[in-house]
Amino acid sequence: MEFDFENDKIQLEKDGKTVECDILFTFDSEDTMKSYVGYTDNSVASNGRKNIYVSSFDPFKSKLVLEDIKDEKELEMIGEVLTQFDDDNK
Repeated sequence: MEFDFENDKIQLEKDGKTVECDILFTFDSEDTMKSYVGYTDNSVASNGRKNIYVSSFDPFKSKLVLEDIKDEKELEMIGEVLTQFDDDNK
């Protein structure tokens, strides 16, 4: 999925439509040698909390592409980051 950073927002192309999402955080991991972005489309889950998505990307490519995260170790690390983000924003 291609995207553009603009004013702390991500413009995503999804199913042929442009969706604007708010960037919540970005971080780099020395363990995976990847960059990550956390973002929300401000939709609300059934538990009443905003949906937050995290994807990896290569900031050095001319065309920025969000990559799905499928590796178990990466998912664990991102879970820890999301927990910290949640704790910091209470």
